[in-house]
Amino acid sequence: MPTVFGIITARGGSKGIPRKNIARVAGRPLIAWTIAAARQSRLLTRLMVSTDDAAIAEISRGEGAEVPFMRPPELGGDDSSHVAVVRHALAWLRGQGVRDPDFVMLLQPTSPLRTATDIDAAIELVERSGAEAVVGVTEVRQHPYLMYRLDAAGRLTPFVEHGLEYARRQDLPPLYAANGAIYLIRPSCLERTGTFTPAGAVAYLMPPERSLDVDTPWDLQWAEWHLSRRAAGAGTGEMGERP
Repeated sequence: MPTVFGIITARGGSKGIPRKNIARVAGRPLIAWTIAAARQSRLLTRLMVSTDDAAIAEISRGEGAEVPFMRPPELGGDDSSHVAVVRHALAWLRGQGVRDPDFVMLLQPTSPLRTATDIDAAIELVERSGAEAVVGVTEVRQHPYLMYRLDAAGRLTPFVEHGLEYARRQDLPPLYAANGAIYLIRPSCLERTGTFTPAGAVAYLMPPERSLDVDTPWDLQWAEWHLSRRAAGAGTGEMGERP
């Protein structure tokens, strides 16, 4: 199997939910659920957290992740891209004499329902497919054929002209969206293309119940419900215990 470094990106600032990455969810900081899933993985070679925040660094180390450096302030703003953050981490490792892994996996702490099984299945998929990148996706629940624009008078016009007299959901072509849970890519491809979704990326399909991306207080409540059930043994997939 390829060597794969997992990099969890967790900046200290957050607009929608203050201190989101360490907000308590089902009794643990939000980031702890991603660290636990990554540590339970059979196939990740190394796990690191990139953060600009001392509290996040302390919590991450306590949960068993490496925090070998502190991210520079210029990569901690609202406009800082994940591509730039992961490139910085790889450059830092090279500066320490560490060779690039075969693949790097971006793991966002805002995807707490992703499991170790998902992580390993994505790695197996990239090995089996020969692709340069794998992206976690889920089938869209709000199909663009059922979406509308509003003009100044509040009148509806279709967002996509589809020519169907009546667009029944069961008749619509399936569409998929990146869910933010898994981005797996060769470092050379990331450097060359500047994106985690280059042409030819292969989809790793995940169900909606493991595809939540926490962005709002409502999302946080939904994560609380799912993870509390999982910790109690009622949910699907890994239990979420401390590894």
